[in-house]
Amino acid sequence: MIRQYNRKLVLENGMEIPGFAFGAKEDKILELVFNTSMVGYQEILSDPSYTDQAVVMTYPLIGNYGMSDEDYESKNPSVGAMIVREYNEEPSNWRSRETLASVMTKYGISGVSGVDTRRLTRIIREYGSAKVLITGMETSTEEAMSILNGTELAHDQVARVTAKEQYTVTPAKVGYHVVAVDCGMKLNIVRELMAHGCKVTVMPCSATARDINAVSPDGIFISNGPGDPTDAVSVIELVRELKGKYPIFGICLGHQIISLAYGAKTYKLKFGHRGGNHPVMDIETGKIEITSQNHSYAVDPKSIEGTGLKVTHINLLDDTVEGVSCEEDKVFSVQYHPESAPGPVDSTYLFDRFIKMMEKHL
Repeated sequence: MIRQYNRKLVLENGMEIPGFAFGAKEDKILELVFNTSMVGYQEILSDPSYTDQAVVMTYPLIGNYGMSDEDYESKNPSVGAMIVREYNEEPSNWRSRETLASVMTKYGISGVSGVDTRRLTRIIREYGSAKVLITGMETSTEEAMSILNGTELAHDQVARVTAKEQYTVTPAKVGYHVVAVDCGMKLNIVRELMAHGCKVTVMPCSATARDINAVSPDGIFISNGPGDPTDAVSVIELVRELKGKYPIFGICLGHQIISLAYGAKTYKLKFGHRGGNHPVMDIETGKIEITSQNHSYAVDPKSIEGTGLKVTHINLLDDTVEGVSCEEDKVFSVQYHPESAPGPVDSTYLFDRFIKMMEKHL
């Protein structure tokens, strides 16, 4: 029996790509991006940084090891959709508790399979990230283009995915107390801070300097998250107010926010960095790390001069800024995700650096 296409992607240029529905069946308008990782679809699905995005997975088989209870990066996944070549509904893994499709249905995440994802990725690389409409085959091209042209992508993603209220997690042995400002933070970051002996007080992105001072932390962490960093005005102002008063460490969106707080500028990349194999060089040591990345924006290197920041890491694929620091203020950040640590160099040394900064600050 020949399967009939029942879903399609409609791009801003009018191109239509048919496929098969899995997961939720909702029509959605999203930003179309791609990820080149060979494993980790569960972490990608549950990473809040993908809010309002349709993620094209370049690896051809997705869903084959199911979904485990331990590997979520957030409790309420907010990615918009997953686009895959082949979806496997019968996973084979002893840790699996649910199928990918069942989880996507539960959280309203649309899925389209049967797509030539390598071709679609080349289209994104040529034309850049763009809006896409995921809809049924019955939607006409004219109607689809009218919807696309009449809809603007949201700019409130951080406010939607941040923690709803303050909470604290404590390891068995506490060395330092860290306030983590949640802009869409991955749970593995909290796990890594706890593994380094940190009691972690997670605060929403609306946290004020007064809120932070009230709990007397040893350091502040600014998390990853979705969207344009210039939209996170309150967090930028928070860093501007507290820099120099506490050691501060930022990852991904946190890196961009710290740079903006010092007066640097950011810009949107043509198609972003998303995958687990981006080579990054630590300028001070000359060591190269193979890093996990997920971001649409980068820090403008020309804007860093005169801010008090210095560039510490660069991306060897396109020379984009991958890290900055201000030694005087005990502030540093990286664009990539050291808590993912794909290797061969263990990037979690950056958490050790944060610990040493707090140690010297006391």
